[in-house]
Amino acid sequence: MTTQRKILVTSALPYANGAIHLGHMVEHIQTDIWVRFQKMRGHVCHYVCADDTHGTPIMLAAQKQGIEPEALIERVKTEHLADFTGFNIGYDNYYSTNSPENKAFSEQIYLALRANGKIASRTIEQLYDPEKQMFLPDRFVKGECPKCGAKDQYGDNCESCGATYGPTDLKNPYSAVSGARPVLKTSEHYFFRLGECADFLKQWTSGSSTLADGTRQPHLQAESLNKMNEWIEGGLQDWDISRDAPYFGFEIPDAPGKYFYVWLDAPIGYMASFKNLCDRIGADFGEFLDAGSTTEMYHFIGKDILYFHALFWPAMLENSGFRTPTGVFAHGFLTVDGQKMSKSRGTFITARSYLDCGLNPEWMRYYIAAKLNARIEDIDLSLEDFVARVNSDLVGKFINIASRAAGFISKRFGGRLAARIDDASLLDSLAQAAPSLAQAFEAREFSRVLRDVMGLADAVNAFVDANKPWELAREEGQDARLQQVCTVLINAFRLLTIYLKPVLPRLAADVEAFLQIPALSWDDADSLLLDHEIRPYQHLMTRVEPKQIDALIEANKQSIAPAAPAFEALAETITIDDFAKIDLRIGTVLDCQFIEGSDKLLNFTVDLGFETRTIFSGIRKAYAEPRDLIGRKVVVVANLAPRKMRFGVSSGMIVCASGEDDNSGLFLLDADEGAMAGMRIG
Repeated sequence: MTTQRKILVTSALPYANGAIHLGHMVEHIQTDIWVRFQKMRGHVCHYVCADDTHGTPIMLAAQKQGIEPEALIERVKTEHLADFTGFNIGYDNYYSTNSPENKAFSEQIYLALRANGKIASRTIEQLYDPEKQMFLPDRFVKGECPKCGAKDQYGDNCESCGATYGPTDLKNPYSAVSGARPVLKTSEHYFFRLGECADFLKQWTSGSSTLADGTRQPHLQAESLNKMNEWIEGGLQDWDISRDAPYFGFEIPDAPGKYFYVWLDAPIGYMASFKNLCDRIGADFGEFLDAGSTTEMYHFIGKDILYFHALFWPAMLENSGFRTPTGVFAHGFLTVDGQKMSKSRGTFITARSYLDCGLNPEWMRYYIAAKLNARIEDIDLSLEDFVARVNSDLVGKFINIASRAAGFISKRFGGRLAARIDDASLLDSLAQAAPSLAQAFEAREFSRVLRDVMGLADAVNAFVDANKPWELAREEGQDARLQQVCTVLINAFRLLTIYLKPVLPRLAADVEAFLQIPALSWDDADSLLLDHEIRPYQHLMTRVEPKQIDALIEANKQSIAPAAPAFEALAETITIDDFAKIDLRIGTVLDCQFIEGSDKLLNFTVDLGFETRTIFSGIRKAYAEPRDLIGRKVVVVANLAPRKMRFGVSSGMIVCASGEDDNSGLFLLDADEGAMAGMRIG
């Protein structure tokens, strides 16, 4: 039994001014896998995140849409969370930096830094838009590059020659907001004295923490430490933490018209989200965040924001009375087919388009995990390799183990596994892999985990080929042997599922339902499933079809083209040929839940025999307790195009009928008792 640890984990906060894309997913999938592994080990592990909601871009985007910033960020947060949830990211809390908790912590930390002599003020010159009457951030000033003369370059660097400079160095500058020529104007700003923290940061960045089990955790990866040493030795500059009105954010105490720069309150948003969670579940916030805490705190981030998390953030925490991170884990960027994501090529792939095209999110979770390790390396999504690897590994090697054994158990032995196994050598070898796989999960070496697990799957498939259960089934007197062989295979499948569960949580839940067992923990690798009844096997995962990838690319190309009308008018009548196009199937309701925010819809999980679908149905009025519908047979329009709604994507339609009273709502149509999931009607 491992020593229980107490862990707080965060992913970087996505900015509330754009859609979630697969680049975001790399980080959140990496974090989610690690968190799920820790929870399977029995550790207390809290995973929090939030939308990063403040700053000039949010303010201007809201103005352009004619709405208040609060309305914009609330809508975007709902969209972001739906996308992350669609990829089975299991946050314990997803919050917003525009929250009372974040305001309180931002003020508390600022006042503590000021009392500690770490805040300075001085007058600076900035470019000012005389039409909009606002100071302009560097990226909102454009002009000609002072080095090469390229036009329409941003105020901090030239995309043509790569030169870096200040916005006042631009030739013929203009405001990207109004087009007006900016003027220089002075303003008092507040600065965090980062340079005074150099000695502490030199020690912290090269240091480590002792975990509950006695192991040491370096605060930074080797590549991160090397970069921090460069910056520290080059001299740390004071950090401007204030912005002038108009600005969407928190006003600085005792400084009317001055606001905290978004990067000050964004990381504090980790604390705010966790405090919100603690208040909800009764956890002890101070146990995790107070100075001297012996719990663990980790941040998963992209390499582009390392400076903020490895220098500013620990220095702020140290000088304001809070604990510093146990570890900051940075990762590289995502490329698609060897190049930066491109909208023109259809490879700037949004999370929503992936889900709307009907691709299984766990395909992408597996593929990304197969590319991830503990180093700061860019990873490439090769769409051709994605299809081949998912089909070969997940379906060909893993899923087929269950499909080749379960049918014999159901048909020949009433679904019951053998009470004993004479030769468990294969299962022993699989169980013995648990410690090394756990070590790789802990170290974030996910590519090694999946490589090793697929090696184990190869050994299991070799066992299948050597024992040939299909031949045993044809031979007389081989029933006992057949049951034992298939029991070995089902147990091997269960062990592999344990090892893959952090990566494939939804598939693991389906396997648990198929095997009729409680949620699998890591320690379950030490036991076998014997003399136990399992359910009849149903397909757990389909193959990726190349046409699905073509549709995904096309969908993302269309995302930058004018939107087509959502629907065309329906004719009042249809012909028999029209009706023949409708694919009606019998489905079994696996789960049914209320949808928060809707007083009409229920969220169904329906087994169609060949796959499982999520379908929204507007029948809530007629059914007070949705869980009573679990197990019901329903009629489903299976070939209805998926429909994107604000609650997610509905993939099909459940056929219903209205009652005699129009106010009574819609009711499910019953299927005959003998109807099977997947059965076609008509």
